Amino acid sequence: MNRNILFAVIFFISINQKVRAQQNVSLVTADIDHFWVAYDKIIATKDTVAQYAYLNNLFIQKGTPGLKAMMQARSYTAKSYIDAISQKQAYFNSIRKNTLRVNDYATAIASKISILKQLYPALKPAEIYFTIGAFRSGGTTLGNMVLIGSEIAMDDEHLDNLVFTNIHEYVHTQQKTSMGDNLLAQCVLEGVAEFISEQAMSTHSTLPALAFGKSNPVTVKQDFATQMFNTGNGFWLYSNAENQFGVRDLGYYVGYAIAQRYHLNTIDKTKAIKEMIELDYNNMEALYNYVDQSGYFDKKVKSLKRAYEKNRPSVINGIVTKSEHEIDSLNYKITVKFSKPMDKRYRSFEQGPLGQDSSMRIKKVIGFSEDGKSAEFEVELKPNKRYQLVIGEGFRDLNGARIKPYLIDFKTGNE
Repeated sequence: MNRNILFAVIFFISINQKVRAQQNVSLVTADIDHFWVAYDKIIATKDTVAQYAYLNNLFIQKGTPGLKAMMQARSYTAKSYIDAISQKQAYFNSIRKNTLRVNDYATAIASKISILKQLYPALKPAEIYFTIGAFRSGGTTLGNMVLIGSEIAMDDEHLDNLVFTNIHEYVHTQQKTSMGDNLLAQCVLEGVAEFISEQAMSTHSTLPALAFGKSNPVTVKQDFATQMFNTGNGFWLYSNAENQFGVRDLGYYVGYAIAQRYHLNTIDKTKAIKEMIELDYNNMEALYNYVDQSGYFDKKVKSLKRAYEKNRPSVINGIVTKSEHEIDSLNYKITVKFSKPMDKRYRSFEQGPLGQDSSMRIKKVIGFSEDGKSAEFEVELKPNKRYQLVIGEGFRDLNGARIKPYLIDFKTGNE
């Protein structure tokens, strides 16, 4: 993704050089060459010290800004790469030929970005980096950089979608944020990128989630409405978590369907695309207005928000007691009672306002009650000290709605 392309005249100099484009697109591919040089050295020795030296000297230290950004975005370390190479050597060998064909896709990417520029005249320059990672992302963004994880995006399964993936991520570089404050915001910004990519590509997205959503619009919409104000993504985005639909990433479909309806309902299509890209996704007033104008939900978003808050699970109380059979022990039991049955698969704890010094360490998870309306945990505490623990939003009810955070704050007695 990092090569500069001159769209009317494409200069192919070498895979690690840049090709310039009339719309200031930059595709940089140097990291791919560097990786394979390091890779050949790494697999030729079993000396781990030498392997790390080859990786650092021949790949990481020579890395483009895109590689550094990808490593930052996905928390890659040198160990991540050495582990991936040692565990998936056969896979790396299988994708090598594809990654070395990256130049073959430069013209197509430049052409589609040119069309994107026609759809959205305010398109800002962005740099596209073809990097190689350690299997945590096939594509993401950081600032004005599109970061393609070629080890995923350029395997045989995903290669046909490589240009589409680039356009989708390029749209993200034009948006105000890549992180929504709640599930609805995150799905909307992903859906906008997916819908506008279809417009630029003049082809349909191949995401299985879109096909499933179009065939099951009512049930997907109903379930989404009960969870869309959660601060976490749940199974709706970026997750293989088990769910009632048996399909991952259905949040892309919801955001896409909202964008599609908004575009359909707006007479000036160029204006619609501009408004979707430039929407402040974390301005709830603007976000709710956009979703309402799409007509996707049968009710106004604020009405759905009130219903969500009314039905959201809460903690009735959190009781801390000394372990019954260990009077002289430092072991305490926390019993948390909930307003409704909870999904026993999920839980989370957070520090209170006093921070690390007053936080409790969960020593043992005793478990949920049979009806899911209470849970018990064992903690080890010191005498005569104030402690805090937040029952976090990882707890959720059977419909996936996340709990209102609850602070447990108490002081132990003298032993």
